[in-house]
Amino acid sequence: MATAISRPATYGLMAEFITPQALYDAVKAAKAEGYEKLDAHMPYPVEDICHEVSNHKRSKVSMIVFIGGLTGAVFGFLFQSWAMGALPWLQDLTSQIFNYQGYPYNIGGRPYLSWPAFIPVTFELTVLFGAFSAVIGMFALNGLPSPYHPVFNVERFSRHSVDRFFLVLESEDPKFDQAETRSFLEGLGPEEVMDVDW
Repeated sequence: MATAISRPATYGLMAEFITPQALYDAVKAAKAEGYEKLDAHMPYPVEDICHEVSNHKRSKVSMIVFIGGLTGAVFGFLFQSWAMGALPWLQDLTSQIFNYQGYPYNIGGRPYLSWPAFIPVTFELTVLFGAFSAVIGMFALNGLPSPYHPVFNVERFSRHSVDRFFLVLESEDPKFDQAETRSFLEGLGPEEVMDVDW
């Protein structure tokens, strides 16, 4: 019998601030207090806050793009080599599987594995696979698409895109305690501290 995934009763606590400076000070205080799972929501980007909220970890997107680009380059080169008959073992394998026999072209007496002619297509497939890897990797690492998030359950959160700044401390944080965290947030001088329910 499958067991249900257990999760905390609430997603966390949200504090509302009027100015970006107040939010920045709150984020710094929360980080200094030892909270790690936190998020800030603002009507416009504030570089200092974004920098403070991020975990300063190197993104995995660059490695995903590198692997995607390398895959594109290898695929492009091997495909052209196969089509030109430069890889007899691959020709034999595909002819057995797909009942297909390649038709290599003898162009001006050049060898079948004329790699300089393969460079443009190899380059283009490197860029194509790398670009798709970047987009797909970014969406996957960001957990997108995500049409629902618990913060939308807080009525006042609708002002985050207008004129309010919010700090959310998640209940999955090891330091999170409902009473102590609420007391900590209230000590930062917010307009209001609200529960964020699932």
